[in-house]
Amino acid sequence: MTTRSVAPATASDSRYEAVRSRDARFDGVFFFAVETTGIYCRPSCPAVTPKRSNVRFFATAAAAQGSGFRACRRCRPDAVPGSAEWNVRADVVGRAMRLIGDGVVDREGVTGLAGRLGYSARQVQRQLTAELGAGPVALARAQRAHTARVLLQTTALPVTEIAFASGFASVRQFNDTVRAVYAATPSELRAAAPARDRAASRHAATPSAGIPLRLAHRGPYRAGPVFDLLQREAVAGVEEVSGPPDRRVYRRTLRLPYGTGIVTVDERPGRPRTGSGGWLDARLHLTDLRDLTTAVQRLRRLFDLDADPYAVDRHLGADPRLAPLVAARPGLRSPGAADPDEFAVRALVGRTEAERLVQRYGKTLDAPCGTLTHLFPEPGVLAGAEPHGTLGALAAALADGVVRLDAGADRDAAERALLAVPGVDAAVAAAVRARALGDPDAAPPGAALPDTWRPWRSYALNHLRAAGEPENDR
Repeated sequence: MTTRSVAPATASDSRYEAVRSRDARFDGVFFFAVETTGIYCRPSCPAVTPKRSNVRFFATAAAAQGSGFRACRRCRPDAVPGSAEWNVRADVVGRAMRLIGDGVVDREGVTGLAGRLGYSARQVQRQLTAELGAGPVALARAQRAHTARVLLQTTALPVTEIAFASGFASVRQFNDTVRAVYAATPSELRAAAPARDRAASRHAATPSAGIPLRLAHRGPYRAGPVFDLLQREAVAGVEEVSGPPDRRVYRRTLRLPYGTGIVTVDERPGRPRTGSGGWLDARLHLTDLRDLTTAVQRLRRLFDLDADPYAVDRHLGADPRLAPLVAARPGLRSPGAADPDEFAVRALVGRTEAERLVQRYGKTLDAPCGTLTHLFPEPGVLAGAEPHGTLGALAAALADGVVRLDAGADRDAAERALLAVPGVDAAVAAAVRARALGDPDAAPPGAALPDTWRPWRSYALNHLRAAGEPENDR
């Protein structure tokens, strides 16, 4: 749950109560550390509850690590879904967290992060440290450590290759970080992998075999409506959805910072033996393993895996019109987009025209995989190939950075820039805001959505659509 949606969670005593009751709803919202053991955990950790006097609370895993605590090997706190707050918030901290998750600090450094946010590096450092207890470098370091653990425990790749694939600048930095975070060497961490991960690594010895992942989510997850939407929207050559209902498989190509990727996600969610939440099984085929973090974050946004269904369902379920819809579909998500620029073009031109653009201007994969043969054409390519009309104007605006839709984009500024593009109407801008920018409270023009549904109107719309109800009927 977000800290803002559950006011008591801001008090230390209430957070301790969540730990004492092993409340999985708070996994990722905060972390607790035990001073007598030097270990930090997620709230739902099954270990014996420590004394209140020995417990400290942290907003992020990076803050716990920065205070000298190492990750619990039992509950693996670094593997929990991210806090839903970072996707909801539109301020500089929320935008910064989305950009860090996308790997911007690893690729462009703190200066690049600050430039994207429109602040100085010192201002970004100050704001993140004041609120989260860790600056951008520490937050990125924690993320690199998690990526390293995933690769160590789910692949048989050489340790040296994993070091650079995780974003570390050197093997020494990689070794030091893994020891500090997990109190184990990389080899020891690999040997301590759960049996499931060790079995998976035997089938993932090379990058070409793909990286198996469990994409964690909190609370219930209604996969069916998400896969229905992806199936309706799938653009041939770039995407496909195959298999019978409840057991479908979604596949698509991705253009990533260092190379390309093909991702596969299964519809059927997995569930842990205890606690709430679960996961979606996925496999990533990457031409450059440095793209792992970015690819995972884009999948998480596409499938809305960092959402807080408890907060959403409780709020919308209090409305008389929505209550039966929420009861029928608990955990309904608001899907995002794997590539924001691509989605903007598709929202403008529609599926049929998008398929024409793919076949004519999309880059052919070096190694096509079944029906997946192309990458969606880049905005710069479209702007040069079809410079006239609304498509040309939008593509040029995306290519030139006049319209910015990256993970840290300011949603209001992006919407204004979209509406300034000749021919882009409010409906397209609203769709881009909801999907490409991940706004949980976006509403299309003309939809009669009461203010009492704020800040979750995007989710309310998905409930209405899933139930076949009109959006403009109060």
